[in-house]
Amino acid sequence: MQINGRNPKQRTMKNWVKHSLVNSGILRLAARMKDRGVAVLFYHSVMDNPTLYFDLLGDIVHSTQVFRNQIEVLAKEYNPVTLSDVLQFVHDGRQLPPRPVVITFDDGYTDNYEIAAPVLQEFGVPGVFYVTVDCIDRQRVPWPARLRYAIFTTKKRSLESDASSFALEDAAQRADVFAKLSDVCAKLSGQKQEKYVRWVELQLEVDASSISERLMMTWDEIRKLASSGHEIGSHTMTHPNIAYVSEPEMRAELSESKRRLEEELKSPMIHFAYPGPALRPNWNRQSRDISEQLGYKTATTIEHGPVQRQDDPLAMKRIGPGQDIHELRWNLECTFLGRKV
Repeated sequence: MQINGRNPKQRTMKNWVKHSLVNSGILRLAARMKDRGVAVLFYHSVMDNPTLYFDLLGDIVHSTQVFRNQIEVLAKEYNPVTLSDVLQFVHDGRQLPPRPVVITFDDGYTDNYEIAAPVLQEFGVPGVFYVTVDCIDRQRVPWPARLRYAIFTTKKRSLESDASSFALEDAAQRADVFAKLSDVCAKLSGQKQEKYVRWVELQLEVDASSISERLMMTWDEIRKLASSGHEIGSHTMTHPNIAYVSEPEMRAELSESKRRLEEELKSPMIHFAYPGPALRPNWNRQSRDISEQLGYKTATTIEHGPVQRQDDPLAMKRIGPGQDIHELRWNLECTFLGRKV
């Protein structure tokens, strides 16, 4: 069976080579010589049993054990720093410890507070929590999760619209439909976005609000994260791809989320993360300039790579942590070498 263009034997060989290179220390030595900057990692959700919520969140969930293992590696083999440290690094050339990393979380899931934060506390690691404000206010998951849940759990065998029909006979077709509808919804914000998602939910007779568990943090939990020394940032109001909305919508998403966060946390909001639910890129020059006008000091994208000295702090790169400690080490060492993961 072919998997991603390679058979299992080829994949096993590739993984063996990667693990051997990482374990040999060659990549680490080369990275030290290059002084390639900071690696900013992004997580979303951490759960004891991610498979229970695969139809809702897909592969953006890490198991508690995998997450704990990764944070332990980060604490022992790297040097976790804050976004404020990185801001001084790119602005003023502040010296950071070797192999610095930043740990960030997108969206604002309850498990960030209940599961991830205690693990970070155990190892003395600071975190950055980017909050999708409307999801906190309304206590509902971001639109990608709502769409995914409707498409992957519906008993309907197709989705009908005036313009087209989408088959939902098997998992592959459902994944394809989810990708296509995400490309549409990513361009919408606010009420337009809500109207579109509700239409899909009604057509498929599935609504994620029927899930009994509370999946998003409360404002009180976010305040406790901040008071514990973690950094809080905006992830917009309604999670659109900012690069594909109009200028007024772009400004509203960035400004209103900043206002609400400052209102709830009683402190300036200077950090921002561009949502990347679908389509590329997930930011542009206009959104970068608006974020600066509104008073944000840092903004992270979904472009892969290290944050280097004199980089634009309002267009910082991030990388994924991978699904285990081996992928984590590989992704980090490639980043410190300046290679694309």
